[in-house]
Amino acid sequence: MKKDEKDKKQNEENEEFKNLENQLKRALADYQNLEKRVHAEKSEWVKTANKGLLLRILPALDNLMLAQKHTQDEGVKLSVNQILTAFKDEGVERIETLGKDFDPTVMEAVSTADGEKGKIVEEIRAGYTLFGQVLRPAQVIVGSNSDN
Repeated sequence: MKKDEKDKKQNEENEEFKNLENQLKRALADYQNLEKRVHAEKSEWVKTANKGLLLRILPALDNLMLAQKHTQDEGVKLSVNQILTAFKDEGVERIETLGKDFDPTVMEAVSTADGEKGKIVEEIRAGYTLFGQVLRPAQVIVGSNSDN
């Protein structure tokens, strides 16, 4: 009987050891998942931390682009290009609109005009994305005739 009791005790200890080992493995996996999630959230926060600043700068860029359209000043052109390059380096991309199909997820239709139905006829205000998410939708005029 003593051997049976010893074997039983040994089996219980082995079972307890396996349970503790499994608990440790689960705790380690949970911790590693937490580290990954925190790292991903931190990266996302860093990417979008400048969103407010970018939204305040965009009207100034709009004014510079308007000035560039109406003047031949090289300084204005250079300033616009520098800002757009800096934006691109920070993950900001301009939304392409002219000649494209209207996309309500990245564009805001402010009017319709003669032109191919559903196609962008004119861009009123440029739109931008920040790392693929809409920062500011483009304001556009959409074509309303199907015979063009």
